[in-house]
Amino acid sequence: MKSLLINIGNKSKKASLIKLDTEKKDKVLKDYYLLIVKNKKIIIKENKKDIKKAKKKKLKGSLLRRLILDEKKILDIITSIKKIIKLKDPTNIVLEKWKRPNGLNISRISIAIGVIGVIYESRPNVTSDVSALCFKSGNSVILRGGSEAFYSNQILSRLFRESLKKNKVDENFVQFIPSTNRNIVDFLLTKMSKFIDVIIPRGGKGLVKKVQNLSNVPTIGHLEGVCHSFVDKDANLKIANDIIFNAKLRNTSICGATETILFHEKIIKKYCNPILKNLEKGGCKIIGDTKIQKFYKGKVQKANLKDWSKEYLSSTVSVKSVKNLDEAIFHINKYGTKHTDCIITQNKKSAKKFLENVKSSIAMQNTSTQFADGGEFGFGGEVGISTNTLPPRGPVGLNQLVSYKYHVISKGKVRK
Repeated sequence: MKSLLINIGNKSKKASLIKLDTEKKDKVLKDYYLLIVKNKKIIIKENKKDIKKAKKKKLKGSLLRRLILDEKKILDIITSIKKIIKLKDPTNIVLEKWKRPNGLNISRISIAIGVIGVIYESRPNVTSDVSALCFKSGNSVILRGGSEAFYSNQILSRLFRESLKKNKVDENFVQFIPSTNRNIVDFLLTKMSKFIDVIIPRGGKGLVKKVQNLSNVPTIGHLEGVCHSFVDKDANLKIANDIIFNAKLRNTSICGATETILFHEKIIKKYCNPILKNLEKGGCKIIGDTKIQKFYKGKVQKANLKDWSKEYLSSTVSVKSVKNLDEAIFHINKYGTKHTDCIITQNKKSAKKFLENVKSSIAMQNTSTQFADGGEFGFGGEVGISTNTLPPRGPVGLNQLVSYKYHVISKGKVRK
């Protein structure tokens, strides 16, 4: 195992030093999606091996849905790669420049980070998205996918390497670790700092927490997506109803799904029944505080303190009443995870206060939290959502996968 990973690290480091022009990068990406189209049946066949294993292991519904690669999901993968091709190359851009009185001409230039390690679970589309984003931004990538998607990840990474080889580019820009040995993750986190510049975990709380606690390499990621939708006293009922239903039930297994709904106490009587009834009809379980239990006429389970911190990733939602906007902000900052939080209101002052004071990496007004996605932000895709206070924050797309350096030029200046 050790020799395998050291070898992969050396190859990745070497590949990351190669500078490619945009035309070559885009040609590799185009050939990659054409290979996916050509090998669609093989991809689905490999994915079925993973599904069969997952069913034997009794993988729960939401995780199983993430794992499945059908015609639609493969089309989504292709669409994502096409979007990345259309995006501007983020490397070698003059971000700013200035001339100093001391005669120095200084420029800040965007550069690739180097080698990016990505540790992820369940979703095979991460393999293609991450590989394409890392490659377009000039980085090499080491992929450590979850054992449940081994065959799917393997075929998608192999096709990328075929495209690289076809275009006479070092195949080691993309490397997939061909092993499900659990000790590999520990080795990547603690023994590979010589090769890997940053690690990005994508998966459940257990995985991300482990990465953040053990890694001696910088990490980008988030522990959980405990996202909130706050229905303010000045909310439009129809808008609130539509947003809440979508934010909770469009896709319950993504990190941008709303997990807690907050109602301003002044509109609970009028608003909670139509909004929560709509969710209940959609198959959602309601867990509410004492006021919600009092006013909601449908089925509601009593909430306890732990419910305000839960990321359900299922058709379950916590619902709480708050006295005012300040209490909503306080609750979100206390129990949220700095991911995505929304205020539903027609009041501009309330919206401004909310947007400026919640600690979320993505703060929204009158918008479904399910828009917390790099593709929806116009990034072509994402390697994940970052809730770090230091940048990058929010969806980590193409422009967030670069660093910078300074070019300093003078006519022979020496310092006195």
